[in-house]
Amino acid sequence: MLAKDLINPNIPQLQLDDTVVKAKQLINDFKLTHLPVVAEKRFLGMISEEDLLDVEEEKIPIELIQEHFNTTFIMEDVHFLNALNFCNKWDSNIIPVLSKSNEFFGAITSSDLLKTMGDFSGSNEIGGLIILEMESVHFSISEISRIVESNDCTILHLNTTIQEGGLLLVTIHLNKREISSVVATFQRFEYEVKHHFGATAHEDKTDINFRNLMNYLGM
Repeated sequence: MLAKDLINPNIPQLQLDDTVVKAKQLINDFKLTHLPVVAEKRFLGMISEEDLLDVEEEKIPIELIQEHFNTTFIMEDVHFLNALNFCNKWDSNIIPVLSKSNEFFGAITSSDLLKTMGDFSGSNEIGGLIILEMESVHFSISEISRIVESNDCTILHLNTTIQEGGLLLVTIHLNKREISSVVATFQRFEYEVKHHFGATAHEDKTDINFRNLMNYLGM
């Protein structure tokens, strides 16, 4: 998914002749950290709530505080994960997006981004999680996939993060809740299983039987 696909049309835009007090009110009403400033579709930058609060004379136009504008942005055709990096770097809950013609395209909110990130990571799918710890040189997607598939499971999502000290954490989201056999296989192949979250075989069978009963009663 690209940045342009996440544009939120409800984010207000400021003009240079808008007052500081109006900008403060909009930021408060929409629960934002920044607002985009635009002039005839040209992106001039973002003004932050923090900078607005520092202005003593609220009736002046924001044109007089342009030195505080943050002029960074992302392009419409970049992957949405670039927007995530923007939020982290600038501590902002909106991300301005420009079109290929360098016109202001719109803004993405961090809440919309979080929802998309959840969908992207497969968090909406019910399944088990296994977290492995290993040295980077021992990381092999093909071997991890082989172990998972040998237990009649499928990887929905796999994520890696490097810890302090250089060790790799590998988080595996599976399509089944009952993952004890997968955990046992990883341990048999001498993988360090740091954590695992799922159901036991008994719990999984009970859940299946309950759903079958509800389906029967609903016939």
